[in-house]
Amino acid sequence: MNGIRVIGAGLAGCEAAWQIASAGINVTLYEMKPHKKSPAHKSDDFAELVCSNSLKADRVDSAAGLLKEEMRRMGSLCLESAALCRVAAGGALAVDRELFSDYITKKIKQHPLIEVVAQTVEQLPDNGLTVVATGPLTDGALAKAITDLTGEENLSFFDAAAPIVTRDSIDFSKAFFASRYDKGGDDYINCPMDKEAYERFQKALVSAEPAPLHDFDKPVNVYEGCMPIEILASRGKDAIRFGPMKPVGLVDPATGHRPWAAVQLRSENEQATLFNLVGFQTNLKFGEQKRVFSMIPGLQNAEFVRYGVMHRNSFLNSTKLLHIDLSLKADDRLLFAGQLTGVEGYMESAASGIVAGRNAVAKYKGEKPLVLPGFTMIGALLHYITDPTVTHLQPMGANFGVLPPLETPIRDKKQRYAALSKRSLDWFEKQSF
Repeated sequence: MNGIRVIGAGLAGCEAAWQIASAGINVTLYEMKPHKKSPAHKSDDFAELVCSNSLKADRVDSAAGLLKEEMRRMGSLCLESAALCRVAAGGALAVDRELFSDYITKKIKQHPLIEVVAQTVEQLPDNGLTVVATGPLTDGALAKAITDLTGEENLSFFDAAAPIVTRDSIDFSKAFFASRYDKGGDDYINCPMDKEAYERFQKALVSAEPAPLHDFDKPVNVYEGCMPIEILASRGKDAIRFGPMKPVGLVDPATGHRPWAAVQLRSENEQATLFNLVGFQTNLKFGEQKRVFSMIPGLQNAEFVRYGVMHRNSFLNSTKLLHIDLSLKADDRLLFAGQLTGVEGYMESAASGIVAGRNAVAKYKGEKPLVLPGFTMIGALLHYITDPTVTHLQPMGANFGVLPPLETPIRDKKQRYAALSKRSLDWFEKQSF
């Protein structure tokens, strides 16, 4: 084959194909539309926005805005389209979804170096370079081919995730570091509750409003270990106190006694800037999660960088399987992009497509891979999903918690975010993408 294959014409696949073709290399882009659609798709166009038409905040001193500005500087086709299809949405970048997809589809189909093949791919190619960007509903024969290559345990088909908060937003006058029975050092942050606080929390949890699930999101079986915390709480007043909130082996330094119940938080990354609520996978609406989980002592002002979800979502155990350039460790002719890698969100998926496309080009030309610094938003996300120290990968979107701290700490959040953005964009200013 004289060129590079791309499988999937979602946002990530289109960005990858565009980057490859822009480098002067032939692309064969495989897309199952219009012959077949996933349950989430309605349009025949590429880069379909299946949920919201918002691409989130556009300010460069926001995490989502910084991500998009980095993408603009790398020649993003999606943001070229968004600029032309923008609709009023305050400080957010929102688009006319039909015009957005139509523009990208035409640009892809009209590019002289891109050949579009309307075909459902069921096997991983055994020769040549390929970018796999088949999205979060990857299933069937192709999913089996991926699991055959990587191992059954390395492709998740159902995303049961707990909320994640930033360490800086936790109130340590109420929370404390400790492991049960002092085993393992200070591996966990503990949020203790007395009986009265626990009973208020349990009642709020049981009465909170769940998020609706599409039919294709509903799991056939939910293992006890993945049970939504609100479902477990509904089984009895003390069910979660004997489950994920069990206080055994803990002593609250404020009282010198074992608490009535405790929520434990575990570090999400090597820098220990992000912590997840252990055992708190949930299907509550995001606003309800903010309201109810802010009742936990120490989390009253917590910054949630990801809310819990329970939905159909195929994603790789990328921390074990992928190199930082998004190539597969077991076969580096294959690169992966989009939500299949464990990034979450429209623009995050598209950004990974840009990087995968550029690294496919680098491999094709025998050049060094593109590895963005961890202090850029794109670089931080890709470092996170390929970091072997992350043992409990949860799909992650853009947030300032994944960035390494500033050398000189800034207490004011707005000023800190502006400085983090400036650090990244100062680096981009020196590059020639």
